[in-house]
Amino acid sequence: MIQKLHEKGLRSEHAYTAAFLSIGLSIAAWATSLKAEPGVGLDRADRWGIFVGEWAPTFFGLGLALSHYEQQDGTLTANVHDLHDLPRERERQAM
Repeated sequence: MIQKLHEKGLRSEHAYTAAFLSIGLSIAAWATSLKAEPGVGLDRADRWGIFVGEWAPTFFGLGLALSHYEQQDGTLTANVHDLHDLPRERERQAM
C-alpha cells in the first residue's frame, strides 16, 4: 500500500503536513461547533474536536511509513545530516 501511494506521488512531507493541518482543523472544528451550536453544549463540540483530532496520528503514521519507504528506495529528499549541516554551510557561504 505504501509503495502504491509513493508511486502516485504522495510523499512523507505531504502526510506530515496533513497531520499538522488536522491538528489545527481539530481546534477550529471544536471552536466552530461550540459557537454554531450553542444549545447543544460542550460535549458535542468536544466530539467534533476529538473526531477530527483522530486524523493526526493516522497521518503521522503514514508519514513515518512513507519516510521509511523513501529511505529504502533512495528517494528521500534530505537526511538528518544534511539538515544538521545546513546552518554551517550557510555560514561558510556568507563569509
